[in-house]
Amino acid sequence: MNMNETVATAPPGFEEAHNLRQKSRAAGMCPDYWYAVEEVRNVQPGSVVEVVFWKQSIALFRGEDGEFRAVENRCAHRQLKLSMGQVQNCQLVCAYHAWKYDQDGRVVHIPDMFGREKLPDIRIRSYPVQVRYGLVWLFPGDPELAGQRKIPEIPEIEGPDRWACVPLGFTCSAHHSMIIDNVSDFSHAHLHRDYRPFDGAELTRSETKGDNVYLEYDSKVGRGRISKFFVDHARLDTNHMKLCYEYPYQWSNTDDEIKHWLFVLPIDERTTRTFFLFYFKSLKIPLLPVRIPRAAMTAVMKLSNRMLIGPLLDQDRVAVEAEQLGYERHWDEPAIEVNPVVAAFQRVTVRKWQEYLTREAEAGRAAA
Repeated sequence: MNMNETVATAPPGFEEAHNLRQKSRAAGMCPDYWYAVEEVRNVQPGSVVEVVFWKQSIALFRGEDGEFRAVENRCAHRQLKLSMGQVQNCQLVCAYHAWKYDQDGRVVHIPDMFGREKLPDIRIRSYPVQVRYGLVWLFPGDPELAGQRKIPEIPEIEGPDRWACVPLGFTCSAHHSMIIDNVSDFSHAHLHRDYRPFDGAELTRSETKGDNVYLEYDSKVGRGRISKFFVDHARLDTNHMKLCYEYPYQWSNTDDEIKHWLFVLPIDERTTRTFFLFYFKSLKIPLLPVRIPRAAMTAVMKLSNRMLIGPLLDQDRVAVEAEQLGYERHWDEPAIEVNPVVAAFQRVTVRKWQEYLTREAEAGRAAA
């Protein structure tokens, strides 16, 4: 926030909030899911980075064998962040006194023992890790549930006949609920009037089933100045799109050939990291009824991310960051929404966070 801008009173926390919008803007996300936290290509073997899930700092490190591990980002000795340290073979070494940790968060070496013969039994928390779709995934919640929860299945981008897909991500200074509202609320077409990824949207379905909100729009998709030349409108029905907020993820589908997934990483009440996967079964060569060869699609996707999709998403980023500032200044103003899907998303977000808080409180009482 600009230091010259002041907020008369801070927005209320989750327990103090008295309406749906306030609660949704203060809610975290249930940690008992797999969350994308980094792109594989950004973490080289032998390196460590910090990732944050809802104020939990985690040291994600990649051993020299190429495998990923994750532990609580603090040395048990003097509490320095382990992400300040270095990777040796497949272990993480603290930058201060060189205490060494394995993938389970156990201290396996202390250089200076001052005469002690036995290594003390010291351990910090470790996290389950998986790699899929070019992304690193963590399970920040109850590790006993990690085997029950599944990373979303996206068969189109796996296997020998996979569709081209290049992850695209950025960090946004806005609450995660604002981003979910944005990507599925097609009433903001005016924001993208220069790119026209969708146009003339009419909501034809909005239905909540359990933790999922399904919606559909009649809308002209992919008819912008550039995109219209690459999408085969003669062959595809690009006038209808299906979307879903599949808590805590979001996806869209146009005629089973143009798809995307969005994975959000909630960092705190005003910061979110996003990972987008856009993938197309095929695109056509501009001005010709000929498909781009599959071997060339990855190069086309990289170019599209840089020249089209990235700038388009940057418009959304600027808008939701401005919305965050506006909310912080005017959080007590009446919540006015015309698209019913926004309230549906917020109700799911609030309910899931409340359920998590209730479980944690009950577990705390049982342990007392």
